[in-house]
Amino acid sequence: MQGPRPVVLSGPSGAGKSTLLKKLLKDYENVFGFSVSHTTRQPRPGEVNGKDYHFVTREEMQKEIDAGEFIEHAEFSGNMYGTSKGAVQAVQAQNQICVLDIDIQGVKNIKKTDLNPIYISVQPPSIDILEKRLRDRKTETEESLQKRLTAARVDLELSKEPGLFDLVIINDDLEKAYSDLKEVLLEEIKKTQESRKS
Repeated sequence: MQGPRPVVLSGPSGAGKSTLLKKLLKDYENVFGFSVSHTTRQPRPGEVNGKDYHFVTREEMQKEIDAGEFIEHAEFSGNMYGTSKGAVQAVQAQNQICVLDIDIQGVKNIKKTDLNPIYISVQPPSIDILEKRLRDRKTETEESLQKRLTAARVDLELSKEPGLFDLVIINDDLEKAYSDLKEVLLEEIKKTQESRKS
């Protein structure tokens, strides 16, 4: 694939990936692009098709997966999620660093592809803090909250595998977490900005 190296961000829901990403996108306007994932779940209020997700039917998604159009995909809480090759290429075509927000299963799948991204894991200081963050969002039912916490425990356990990530960020101090994230991405950011000028 042409263009800057993509960035894979992984970590449990509530670890603060979105917050860190928002800061990055704000500070480096147009340097990063978000690959828009596909999902079979229903849109939440305010979500826009093609911007937040590509909302598709299970049949449509399965057909594209079978055709080899997906870099990774997973099933979560009864819905399918995935990243298509086209979504990543669309970002790279604009000479942007493609950001992929992917679960640990997806990370392992991407390791088998020729994508060659920078792998970053964003983790909460503890499961208790994660639970508090998720509860404070008030978007979860008790059942879905417990599912997310179970998934988070598995995620954190699996992410200990040596060599899986280039960087692990423990997000207990947002500013520090953000500066760690920027530091590992600086080289790609510079390259992208340079190639813009030429």
